[in-house]
Amino acid sequence: MLEVRGVTAHYGPIEVLHGVEFDVKQGEVVVVLGANGAGKTTTLRAICQMVSTGGSIVLEGKELSGQKTSEIVRAGVAHVPQGRGTLNDLTVEDNMLAGAYVRRDKAIASDVERWYTMFPRLKERRTQAAGSLSGGEQQMLAVVRALMSRPRLLLLDEPSLGLAPLIVQDIFRAFGELNKEGTTMLVVEQNANVALDLADRAYVLEAGETVLSGDANDLRHDDAVRKAYLGY
Repeated sequence: MLEVRGVTAHYGPIEVLHGVEFDVKQGEVVVVLGANGAGKTTTLRAICQMVSTGGSIVLEGKELSGQKTSEIVRAGVAHVPQGRGTLNDLTVEDNMLAGAYVRRDKAIASDVERWYTMFPRLKERRTQAAGSLSGGEQQMLAVVRALMSRPRLLLLDEPSLGLAPLIVQDIFRAFGELNKEGTTMLVVEQNANVALDLADRAYVLEAGETVLSGDANDLRHDDAVRKAYLGY
């Protein structure tokens, strides 16, 4: 589904990605691991063309490099940014409807109800301002807002950040259910234990380069990964 080849990225004159390479197959969950500053968030931003990039980023045979971010959303990519990015003054339901902005079909209302069924806490708070929700509820809302565009590829940036362990378990359990329903995911995550439990495959970034890749279970038992990210 996604092929990333030799991708570089710049913030002004500073290059922060130095030839990143990976693939995401349809129906997979692929996780990108790495320390702070490794380039994980920038990698997702590069896919969405939110930073200046070089190299090739191909989604289902279509080159994304040089396209507008809005065109990439319409091509089927949804990005849940680090920090959630909910529209705090709008209600929960209005946030969800904002996610369907690119759609013109008649199934939007039924999709709202579908996600309320999966995330009942959001239904209970449908008329509340998004800014009044807990951190975990805001993360759920950010994910659902992205899903309302009916993406073919869902990008998740540090979805466990700042959440209590039980909430993290709930969120990642929901990700697993979404994947079983066919949603392809690329997940950037520092919580390697929970991420590798979810993933089919994983890549490790260091200093803006891909340094390791493999089956998620194999990487869990890799000595370098265990010492650097799993704490044992």
